[in-house]
Amino acid sequence: LLLLCYTEEAAVIVSGLKNTDVFVGESATFTCELSYPGMKNVQWWLDGSPLHNNFVTEISEQDGMIHTLTLNDVACHDSGTVTFRAGSLISSAKLLVKGISLLE
Repeated sequence: LLLLCYTEEAAVIVSGLKNTDVFVGESATFTCELSYPGMKNVQWWLDGSPLHNNFVTEISEQDGMIHTLTLNDVACHDSGTVTFRAGSLISSAKLLVKGISLLE
């Protein structure tokens, strides 16, 4: 009988953040899946600034392993690098917010 014990130290990122392009006023969603539930010190950043749950920034987790960040009603100045960190694990992706051209 083989017993497998998973610890926080052995946790890995199963599925990391993906680069996302959206238009001004849309929502941008980033998801990171971990191999271990209940990780401590989970934090999201946008260009080095920590993000917190509010009406514009929605932070959630499912089953303790799937962590989701949704940025609502984005503006051009929200373009930058989104970073997810859980313990020593880090995943980053680019957010590009595109303006709507009036020249079409």
